[in-house]
Amino acid sequence: MGIEKDIQQTNFRNEFQKMSINIIYTANWLNEKMGQILSTEDITQQQYNILRILRGSECPLSTLKIRERMLDKMSDTSRIVDRLIVKGLVEKTACIKDKRLVDITVTKKGLQLLEKLDALNEQIDSILNGVSEKEAHTINQILDKLREDSNTI
Repeated sequence: MGIEKDIQQTNFRNEFQKMSINIIYTANWLNEKMGQILSTEDITQQQYNILRILRGSECPLSTLKIRERMLDKMSDTSRIVDRLIVKGLVEKTACIKDKRLVDITVTKKGLQLLEKLDALNEQIDSILNGVSEKEAHTINQILDKLREDSNTI
């Protein structure tokens, strides 16, 4: 029965409404599952996202550049970075090119945490063990199309 059973609702205005609710519900479900995995290391998904962004960058990034790359565009990037600083996972330095900005880099402790979390990739992937790679590819194409089409509105 799917979404109808999970949210105890059987009447939808149409398939588009059902799809929208299903996407929101599934995103929240995935966030909860990821949160459970990351909570063992006392880190939030947003903090994890920032650490991964910094690790993948060839140079230090400002909070503005980090925000551009984040999954959650509504987040308060500066506040999240400050919490990572308190944990010793990132550090701020003065930006040489623009004195109005600060550069954020991941620390050795942050890299060690990421290595530890990398070992959990199989556990993270297992959340979606009922989906084949071909199905995942199709879902990705559909979701990309949905966002691309909505940008023209």
